[in-house]
Amino acid sequence: MIKKHTFGGGIVALAVLLSLSACHSDSGTGGFDPADGLSTFNKDSLASHIIVLASDSFEGRKPFSHTEPKVLDYISTSFQRLGLEPGNGQSFFQDVPMVEITPKADPTMTVTSAKGSFQLSRATDYVLATQYTDSVLSLDKDQVVFAGFGINAPEYHWNDYSGLDVKGKVVLVLVNDPGFYDSTLFKGHTMTYYGRWTYKYEEAARQGAKACLIIHNTAAASYPFKVVQNSWGSSNLYLDNRGSDVYHCPLTGWVTGDAANQLLSAAGKDSNLLKSAMHTGFKGEALDLHLSTKVHVTAKYNSSKNVIAKITGAKYPDEYIIYTAHWDHLGVGKPDAKGDSIYNGALDNASGTAALIEMARAFKSLKTPPERTILFLSVTAEEQGLLGSAYYAQHPVYPLAKTVANLNMDVIDPHEKTNDEVITGAGQSELEDIFAQEAKRQGRYISPDPEPESGGYFRSDHFNFAKAGVPALDAGSGTDVVGKGKAYGKAQDSLYTELHYHSPSDEYDPTWTFEGGIQHVQLLFQVGKRLAFSHDWPKWYEHSEFRATREKSLKDAGIEQK
Repeated sequence: MIKKHTFGGGIVALAVLLSLSACHSDSGTGGFDPADGLSTFNKDSLASHIIVLASDSFEGRKPFSHTEPKVLDYISTSFQRLGLEPGNGQSFFQDVPMVEITPKADPTMTVTSAKGSFQLSRATDYVLATQYTDSVLSLDKDQVVFAGFGINAPEYHWNDYSGLDVKGKVVLVLVNDPGFYDSTLFKGHTMTYYGRWTYKYEEAARQGAKACLIIHNTAAASYPFKVVQNSWGSSNLYLDNRGSDVYHCPLTGWVTGDAANQLLSAAGKDSNLLKSAMHTGFKGEALDLHLSTKVHVTAKYNSSKNVIAKITGAKYPDEYIIYTAHWDHLGVGKPDAKGDSIYNGALDNASGTAALIEMARAFKSLKTPPERTILFLSVTAEEQGLLGSAYYAQHPVYPLAKTVANLNMDVIDPHEKTNDEVITGAGQSELEDIFAQEAKRQGRYISPDPEPESGGYFRSDHFNFAKAGVPALDAGSGTDVVGKGKAYGKAQDSLYTELHYHSPSDEYDPTWTFEGGIQHVQLLFQVGKRLAFSHDWPKWYEHSEFRATREKSLKDAGIEQK
């Protein structure tokens, strides 16, 4: 039930369910046995890994830190002890070249307008980051342009940049997309990729902006500003793109809602300007505002690592099912009220890493080896922008056209069993139908997304596989707690988000039962097991934005979907 991302559910198409049921009956194909391997999952084994990975001695598992080798050794050794094969030739590792950029920004930003000047305070009013390695980056009375949501989406007949010249200027934009405020626009309350902060920076860069600042709103972002404060402004990691011609905004960041109101007031505007951006026909405009500040940059190039292990398929060794979980968290950072500065990341995502190891143990225990190859991919730098999975998708060890599916685990429910499961970004692929069938086998059901506006499908490592065309599933336990109901489950979700998400307090709790989490991991195990004893290729649904990419990659590889 506790989860890092808000999950989405949907109605399962009966025709597809019946078709898949015929292909995956209880008798299965080859050695498929619905019960085989399920009993290997237990709380003690799962918790033992979390206790180690989330201990203070691992110092929050930040890539590039001096504890990274310890983390990598623990995960790879765990795979080796289970008898798994190295997943990258003779190695359990894939190098991920990255650069660590540490911006040391001025403590204030000066705002100048016809009304005079004032200063905003770094961290309190705004945060700044950069992907550039120049020693000094600056804003020197650069003009601000308000560009609505910062979206250019031809398919929705929406272009916030129409008629605007933002080259060399500072773009100020809203978080999320218009559907958050008007259900008739875009996908309504289900966030599109256009609503994600990553997209807004990408589009601002395409428009030639010098900087892009997003106005924070807790409801629209789905997390409070403290999450931004904890994740930005210190050192951040990026893929090493030296030699590429990719353009980024030199400076990117966020401003609080209160700071945005100060900016608008100085420009002779008010919140009505923001409201106007939420409706069709909005036109962005340059503001009588100029910003000045400096950011001093230090850069360190290095390589982090993904960990890869495998069980070679007995019948179709060149067809792959990938389970993923990110091993990293935020390291050592801003102390909380108790003075604790270690971001242990027990649930996010020591729990998912532990589940990945347990998943490998379950597959290794099968009486009949899987027919397809099963890969266990523990990726780096998810918290830095899904970097490890992005690198794998760009430099796959195994052909993506031969990759049947990706099943992702990000935050495992530590509490009681639930009657329901939820699917992130439901309505994408036939993986959801298999998942729903296996949930029904457990006597459970699929719940709809309670907060589709959070854009959960774009916020974890499965998304990079989806962008590359590989059917990808990310799901989690629901909120309908057995014997206690939905209100209780939702309260526990809120408690985690408000108190522990991306905070030092995300530490191992000995009272956790992991009953819900084990139930969920068993469900993902069943989905992968069914695929492992099959020669079927789950498809994207016809309306999925990832379908065309998959069809092209299969065609180029000469593979015919069945």
